[in-house]
Amino acid sequence: MDPRILAALGRSQVIDFTTTGRKSGQPRRIEIFLHNLGGRLVISGLPSQERTRAWLRNVAANPAVTLHLKEGLAADVPATARVVSDPAERRQLLEGVARNWRRTDLDVMQEHSPLIELCVPGYPG
Repeated sequence: MDPRILAALGRSQVIDFTTTGRKSGQPRRIEIFLHNLGGRLVISGLPSQERTRAWLRNVAANPAVTLHLKEGLAADVPATARVVSDPAERRQLLEGVARNWRRTDLDVMQEHSPLIELCVPGYPG
């Protein structure tokens, strides 16, 4: 892996994120925050009881995604995403997300926040 990409993935940052539309099959790109939690790469979102995010449904249907780094380094990085559904694992990861966002509503996040973990080939996390 390019050492610049390795270094960039070593920190939390705003990225663009491309999934494949579960119905259309077309690429869907959004801006989102990538968290590096002790080497684990995760994406979450604000809690919502009202809807499941399209990007989360897309990942569930097709886990192949692309991370588009844009802070300090412009690079497209292929990854595989996994929806995190195990309650204990969700809580552990969301504790880190809550710290990054300075949130205190961990129970609400546990119940209603989308959460995926990313596996990037060649990244040791």
